[in-house]
Amino acid sequence: MDISQVKGTVVATRKDPKLSGHKMLLVELADIAGKSRGGTPMVALDTIDAGIGDLVLLVRGSSARQAMNMSATPVDAIIIGIIDNIECDGDLTYTTST
Repeated sequence: MDISQVKGTVVATRKDPKLSGHKMLLVELADIAGKSRGGTPMVALDTIDAGIGDLVLLVRGSSARQAMNMSATPVDAIIIGIIDNIECDGDLTYTTST
């Protein structure tokens, strides 16, 4: 699993039929404080109704295809959770602002 921040949305009117009905979001890997790690943003299927700015749990590769019975879906990254807090070595490194 990776920590990522939702940066935007992706709309594709023409796509594999197995992707129809799934929201796609643009995510960027983040550190335990919720700060960007840089790198290329990626597209992830959203299974939990995340929104722009949310810090999320992301699974990729074969783990993504196991989530939500997606074994036959052409997907490489899926958002499986919205992070509320991160604590590391007794320190709260991230918490939602709401």
